[in-house]
Amino acid sequence: MSHKRIPKRKAAIAAGSVAALGAAALLLPHANASQDGASDAAAPKTLKAADASDLASQLQNLLGDAFAGSYYDADSRQLVVNVVNVSGDKNNVVVQAKKAGAKVREVDNSTAELKTAAQTLKTEATIPGTAWAVDPRTNKILVTADTTVTGSKWDQLESTVQSLGSGMATIKKSAGTFKTFVSGGDAIFGGGARCSLGFNVTASDGSPAFLTAGHCGVAADQWSDSETGQPIATVDQAVFPGDGDFSLVKYDDPNTQAPSDVNIGGGQTVQILQAAEATVGAQVFRMGSTTGLNDGQVLGLDATVNYPEGTVTGLIQTNVCAEPGDSGGSLFTQDGSAVGLTSGGSGDCTAGGETFFQPVTTALTATGATLGDAGAGAGDQAGGDQAGGEEAGAGGDAVGGEEAGAGGDAVGGDQSGADDQSGAGDQSGTADPSGAAENQSGTGTEDNSGLTETH
Repeated sequence: MSHKRIPKRKAAIAAGSVAALGAAALLLPHANASQDGASDAAAPKTLKAADASDLASQLQNLLGDAFAGSYYDADSRQLVVNVVNVSGDKNNVVVQAKKAGAKVREVDNSTAELKTAAQTLKTEATIPGTAWAVDPRTNKILVTADTTVTGSKWDQLESTVQSLGSGMATIKKSAGTFKTFVSGGDAIFGGGARCSLGFNVTASDGSPAFLTAGHCGVAADQWSDSETGQPIATVDQAVFPGDGDFSLVKYDDPNTQAPSDVNIGGGQTVQILQAAEATVGAQVFRMGSTTGLNDGQVLGLDATVNYPEGTVTGLIQTNVCAEPGDSGGSLFTQDGSAVGLTSGGSGDCTAGGETFFQPVTTALTATGATLGDAGAGAGDQAGGDQAGGEEAGAGGDAVGGEEAGAGGDAVGGDQSGADDQSGAGDQSGTADPSGAAENQSGTGTEDNSGLTETH
């Protein structure tokens, strides 16, 4: 085993690991897939999600106030760009956008109008159990209310949405309740709380560290790799609630090796090459210590979530499932891009639900950290290999037979929907790139005796 950071500890199999390993098998054949389709063909072009995100950023600058959001059409693998008020000189700008390879469609609501509507929701409907984010696919704000929003609270929310005007927002009920995904059990431990480790980073002073959820960072100052073990890392910065949900945790041993990769089972690791912005419609994968590997799509950006502990802004909304103990775990894309840290949401990996993530790019900027080993800049650190069946890092996300160390992002493929996995303890097994998954028996079970909610 290389990159040994803490004592070895065998992981026990979780029920439902076959589903996660199937997702891992899906990941590998497509991990470094190159863009297909003729790039020189007539617009719109066929693009990878990462390339679509880059193009969207360029076109946002080009279109100016005519830009009204964008999203990635995973079926056609095309970037769709919304525009408003395309007349006069702006027609020429739209022509340039089409030549650049985007599919352009005219919509009613401008970015400014959507932001104003979101501010109205913040002022008049900041109710625990509610969330909202702009959905560029509908050109509306998607407002979600969990099961606690009833009676006068529901009336207030519904009235506020209606006041925004027709065609500005939609509202729906969630089957669960919005909560942070922290729990008692096995992964990284602090003060009775259990979380998942997100990404290994290098702090601004050059010391090794990792990112995890902010509500984990405010729950405890020190974190261990086992429930009864000695602390191995100390919280340096934490934000929750407020403008994000992230924390920077520094390893106590300055010689800790913290590569930017993730173990997806069977001795297979995926290098994390850069941090990237999320793109609506893009497929993403999540690693967590309770439920392992699951995948889904980005549904909205700049989401506001009103948790019982307070309001958190600037999050990514997805339909990737998560459960208690997955907090802080990594969200990543097919090309090895670090995208997010698990914050919270509703539902589970049986029924599904809404899940929210802290953007990694924002966390890196706020903490001054960079991805990778000491001295490596964000975006260009290639991770090392880690042996299957052992713990590869300080706690972290469990998948395929070991805990993937302090930094776990991986790469994806096409969305498989294999997101139903039990959280019964640690997870083991092997991931086979050909699609075969071996299910090995074990005896570990999730310990929920330390179930906590952060305050």
